[in-house]
Amino acid sequence: LPAMDQNSSENEISTSELKIETMRASGAGGQHVNTTESAVRITHIPTGITASIQDERSQHKNRAKALKLIAARVSAKLRAEENEKRGAMRSEAMGGGSRSERIRTYNFPQDRCTDHRCKVSEYGLDNLMGSGGSSLVDTFLPHMQQMRRDEMLRELEEEEFEI
Repeated sequence: LPAMDQNSSENEISTSELKIETMRASGAGGQHVNTTESAVRITHIPTGITASIQDERSQHKNRAKALKLIAARVSAKLRAEENEKRGAMRSEAMGGGSRSERIRTYNFPQDRCTDHRCKVSEYGLDNLMGSGGSSLVDTFLPHMQQMRRDEMLRELEEEEFEI
């Protein structure tokens, strides 16, 4: 079970978010079980997480245990959602590493370099790689700048249509 820090005030759950039910405990215990409502079920309404405790003979002890358990489960769920969100953002930023996400292809048999972002192919790898003439950046930069200008114009046009 996930455990919560004893002094963490940020993870406290408001009592308005909780539905607390008391009931008679089931199982062995004789007549005492049938006469006292010592079992406690707490439901965290926003998430739907429940905790049912009937370990102790005292309702107060069971309620305290259930509150600790529900707080731990809610914080674990929130932490998992945060980690999932962070992981999704991270994988979106990094990409999956598939071949379709490549930036450039160097084809030596055909003496060609293709930049897949701006969809431009240039021939003469020796010149592009810096042994003479223009560099790789100088070759593809104007195409990338033009592509960025086209994207910005498209965004402006979409904004004008929305207004």
